[in-house]
Amino acid sequence: MKITKLETFLVKPRWIFLKIHTDEGLVGLGEPLMEGRALTCATAVEELAPYLIGQDPTRVVHHWQAMYRHAFYRGGPLLTSALSGVEQALWDLAGKALGVPTYQLLGGPTRDRIRIYKGGARPDNIKQYIDMGFTAFKTGVAKEHPARIIESMAFVDHAAEHFAALRAAAGPDVDIAIDFHGAISPQTAKLLVKALEPYQPMFIEEPVQCQNVDVLADIAHSTHIPIATGERLYTKWGFREVLEKRAAMILQPDLSHAGGIFETRLIAGMAEAYYAGIAPHCPLGPIALAACIQLDASIPNFLAQEHTTLGEGYLKEPFTFKDGYVELPTKPGLGIELDEDALADKIDHDWRNPQSYDAFDGSVVDW
Repeated sequence: MKITKLETFLVKPRWIFLKIHTDEGLVGLGEPLMEGRALTCATAVEELAPYLIGQDPTRVVHHWQAMYRHAFYRGGPLLTSALSGVEQALWDLAGKALGVPTYQLLGGPTRDRIRIYKGGARPDNIKQYIDMGFTAFKTGVAKEHPARIIESMAFVDHAAEHFAALRAAAGPDVDIAIDFHGAISPQTAKLLVKALEPYQPMFIEEPVQCQNVDVLADIAHSTHIPIATGERLYTKWGFREVLEKRAAMILQPDLSHAGGIFETRLIAGMAEAYYAGIAPHCPLGPIALAACIQLDASIPNFLAQEHTTLGEGYLKEPFTFKDGYVELPTKPGLGIELDEDALADKIDHDWRNPQSYDAFDGSVVDW
C-alpha cells in the first residue's frame, strides 16, 4: 500500500479535516489544526506531502521521526499540529489495513468504555446535564471583566461564589474542574486557588500560562487541589520539565497539537512514572475525538476526556454515550466514517481567535 494524495478541507465551525488516500482505496482520517491559523496549518500539511506520497503508511513511527527530525526547525504549535493530524491519519490507515482498531496496535484496551466530561457547566444548566448522564464537568472562571495583573477581593469572591453555586447545584458526587485558561496572573492565581479549595474542584487547569513552569510548580506545591496543564505543550520534550518539577499532576496533551496518538502515548508513559493522570484536551472535531478515544483506551492512567461533539452531523455513526461514558469503537482504525452528505453545508470557515481588551484602559489582555 502506498500513499497517493493528501487532501485537507476546512470544516465549520473552526476545524480542518485531512484525508490521506492510498493506491488500495483505503483513506485515513486526521484532524490537524492550529485554531485561528487554519489556512497556515493546511499549508504546513501540504508541505509534508512530497515526503509522504509513495510511502507505506503503516510505518507510522518511522514517518513521524522523519517528518519531525528532517525539519531543521522542529516542534512548535504549527509544525507539530500539522504533524499530529497526519499521524492520526496514518494510524487510521494502519488499523484499517490490518482490520483492527488502532488501540489494538497500542497494546489493546485497558478499559471497556471512556469517561467524558461536559464543558460549559453553569449553575442553571448542570442539573440538566446530570440528568443526561454526565458525571464530570468543566467550567471557566466567572468574571465580569477580563482579569488584570492584580485583581480585587470582589473579583476573587465573585469567581469563588459562582463555583460554590455550581457545586451546590451538582452535589458532592459530581466532579467539576475549573479552567483558568492561563488568563489569571501569578499575582492573583494563588488567591483564587485558595478561595476555590473548599469546593474541591476535580482539577484546576492552567492557573497560569503553561510556559511559566516554575510559577506553575509553586502553585501546585501550595495547594492540595490537582493542577492540570498541557494543551499548549508539544511533544514529549515539552512535557518533561512539567513532570520533573511536579508542576502538574494532570496532563492534558492535545492529540491534534502535541504530536498525535503515539507521541501522546509516550507522554502518558512519562506521566505514569510520576503517578500523573492524563485528561486529553479536545475542544475540536469528531476526528480528533476519535483519535483521543483510541489513546484513552490504551493507557492505564487515563482520567477523563474533553469533547465538544460526539459526531452528530459529521459522522455516519456518532459515538454512543451512556451514563457519562462512550463505548469503545470496534471498527478498524479510528473506527469512524465521515457523513459526506451531512458535511456538504459545513465546508469552509473563517474562524478567528477572540480578541479581549481591558475594560478600564483598553489594553490587550488574555482571553
